[in-house]
Amino acid sequence: MDIESLVGKIQNKSSFLSFEISPNISARLDKELVVALRSLQEVDAFVCTDSPLARFKPSSILSSVKLQQALNKPVICTLSMRDRNSIALCGDILAANELGLRTFLTLSGDSIKYGDCKESKGVFEESSLKLGKIIDSLNAGVALNGKPLKEPVDRIYNFQVINAYANNPQSLIHKIEKKLGASKVYALFTQPVYSLQAAEFLLTHVEKYNVANHTNCALVLGFYPVMSYKGALFLRDKLPGVYIPDEWVQKLENAHHKGVDEEKKVGLEISLALLERLKGLHNKFHFMSANKPHLLKSFI
Repeated sequence: MDIESLVGKIQNKSSFLSFEISPNISARLDKELVVALRSLQEVDAFVCTDSPLARFKPSSILSSVKLQQALNKPVICTLSMRDRNSIALCGDILAANELGLRTFLTLSGDSIKYGDCKESKGVFEESSLKLGKIIDSLNAGVALNGKPLKEPVDRIYNFQVINAYANNPQSLIHKIEKKLGASKVYALFTQPVYSLQAAEFLLTHVEKYNVANHTNCALVLGFYPVMSYKGALFLRDKLPGVYIPDEWVQKLENAHHKGVDEEKKVGLEISLALLERLKGLHNKFHFMSANKPHLLKSFI
C-alpha cells in the first residue's frame, strides 16, 4: 500500500489498523521481530515510537526507514519535541523525504524525569503544534528559515496524539480544537481507551470540529490490552491522559493472587470484551502491545 492509499484509508470510512513498534536497543533490526511483524497481514501500517517515556531507543527516523524497507509497508514515524530543536527536526523531516518516510506522528514528548537517561536535558522548544507547522511549511515549499526549497517535497502527512481522558472534559475539547486548528492534521491517535463513553466523547467532538470547520481529521482509537495487575496499576498511576476503570484493577488484582495464568486469562477476557464493544462504535484502531505481535492475533 502506498502512502496516499494509506492516508485515504485512514480518512474514509474503511477500517484501519496500525501496530506500534518500539525499536530494540541495537544497531540492527531484530530479525525475529521482523519475521513476526511480516505475518501481521491485517495491519495497514506500523507506528515506530520515539523513545517513549524518555527511555533510550535508537533514532525513530532511521528505525522507521529500516522498518519500512524490511516490512514493505508504510511506517508512521513518531517524532517528539523533547530531544531536538526545530532546526534538527525540520532537517530530519526534509532529508527523510527522499527515503520515502512521509508520515509522522508528532508529539511534545514525555518528560526526562520518567526515563532512564537522567543526565540528559529535555529540549521542549515548543509543543507538538510547532512540528505540525513545520510540516505545513515544508509542504508549501518553505524551510524553517523562510527560504524556499530548491525542489518540492513529496507530500508529508502529519498525525497527532490526543489524551483518552481528562478530569475536566472541557479541557479535552479545547485540546482537540487547538491541535486541529494549528496545522493540517490528517488523524488524531488517542492514548489507550478503556471505556465506550470515552470513545464516544472523542468521536463526537472530533466530528463536531470537522463539521464546523470543513475539515476531515480521522480519529484512531488507541488500544492496549491490560494483561496484568502491574500493567493496570501503571496505566492508572503513571500514564497521563489515560483512565482505567477500578473494576478492571480489582479483577486483575484478584486474578494476580491466583497465579500468572489466571491473571493473563482475566486480562485477555476483559480486554477482548472492551474491543468488541469499541468495534461496534468505530473501525479504526492503533494496537499497542510492548512489541508482542503474537498478542494481536488474539484480537483480530
